Amino acid sequence: MASRSEEDLCCPVCQEVFRDPARPQYCRINLSVPVLDRFFNNEDIRPDFRLSRESLKELLNLLNQDRPHGWGATIEVLVFLFWLASGASYRVVSRVFAIPRSTVHRIVHKVTEEVVAIRHQVIHLPRTPEDLDVLSHGFAGLARHRAFLKTAGAIDGCHVRIKPPSGPDGQCYRNRKLFPSILLQAVCDHQGRFIDTYVGWPGSVHDSRVLRNSPLYRQAIYPPPGHFILADGGYPCLQHPLPLITPYKRPVQGVGAQRFNSHHSRARTIIERAFGTMKTRFRAIFLQALEVHHTFVPHVITACAVLHNICLGAGDAMDPEDDVQDEGEMGLEAVSGAPCRDQLSAEVSALEELPQDHEYF
Repeated sequence: MASRSEEDLCCPVCQEVFRDPARPQYCRINLSVPVLDRFFNNEDIRPDFRLSRESLKELLNLLNQDRPHGWGATIEVLVFLFWLASGASYRVVSRVFAIPRSTVHRIVHKVTEEVVAIRHQVIHLPRTPEDLDVLSHGFAGLARHRAFLKTAGAIDGCHVRIKPPSGPDGQCYRNRKLFPSILLQAVCDHQGRFIDTYVGWPGSVHDSRVLRNSPLYRQAIYPPPGHFILADGGYPCLQHPLPLITPYKRPVQGVGAQRFNSHHSRARTIIERAFGTMKTRFRAIFLQALEVHHTFVPHVITACAVLHNICLGAGDAMDPEDDVQDEGEMGLEAVSGAPCRDQLSAEVSALEELPQDHEYF
C-alpha cells in the first residue's frame, strides 16, 4: 500500500485504486521520471512546458476532459505541452516520459484536436459594444492619437517553417525567402490577444491572396461600420469589403503623411509583437521546421494561438522577439481606402496627441 504522499501525486484514477485496495493497480505516476517529479513537487514548470501553472490550470479547465480510465487528462496535456515546448521527436518524448512512442503520437494528436476544438472560446471577436470600445481606446493609446479611436484590430501574416511534401507540390510551399512554410493570418487586439486567425495556405501565396480568401474578408462581418483594421504595406488600403488602413508608401511625401505613418506604426506593430511573443514561447515550433505531416501543421499552429491567448489571460508574460515583415504588392479588386487614410492623416495633423497617462504594450 502506497503512502499518503504518493496518493496525492497520482491521477484521479490512481487515487481510486488507493481507496479501494481490492481493485487491481494498473495506473501509477512514475516519479522516477524527472519531468514528472518536478511537476508534482510544485517546482517551476516553465522550463519544461513554457507555461505557468496558472496557464496550465486555465487550459485544463477549458478542456474539461474527465478520464474514466487510462491516462489522466493532466498527464496527456503535459506530454503534449512538452512536445510543443521542446520540438522534440515522438521518440525523444517517449524516452523523457517513459511511455511508448505510439502513445506519444496518439496523445499529441488527440490533445491538439481538443485544444483546437475550444478555439472559439479563446479566440473571438469583441462580443459587446463595450468590449469594442475598450479595444478601440486601447489602440488610440498605442498610437498616442485620438484619430485612431475607431481602430478595431491589427492584421498581419506569419510564416511557419515546415517539412514540405515530396513531389512537385512541395515547391509551392517555398516562400519569398526560399524556405518552405505555411501561412498564419491573424488579427489581434490592443493587448496582443488574437481575435481572429486563418491558417493553412502555402508559403508562396501572397498575404493579399490569403486575405481575399479568408472568412474575415468574404463574410465582411467585422469590423462594424465606421471602424477599421490596421495593416502594413503588404496589404492594399481598402474601404470595402474590409476596411484596411495601411501606411503611406515610401518615399513618404509631406510632414502630415510622415506623422500619420509614425502613429500608425505605433499601433499596428502590436500584431508583430504578438507573433514575436508566441514564437518566443514556442521557439522549437516556430524557429525550425515542424516535424509533422504538413496537413497537421495548421492544427498545431491554431493550438499555439489558443495557448498564447490563455497565457495572456493568466498574466503569463514572455518578452517577444522582433518579427519584421517586408512590404509586398497589392492586388485586390475592391474599393480603395485611400480617401479614408487621407482623412485620418488630416485628423492626425489637426487633432492633438493623447497624453501618455500609462504605458501600453
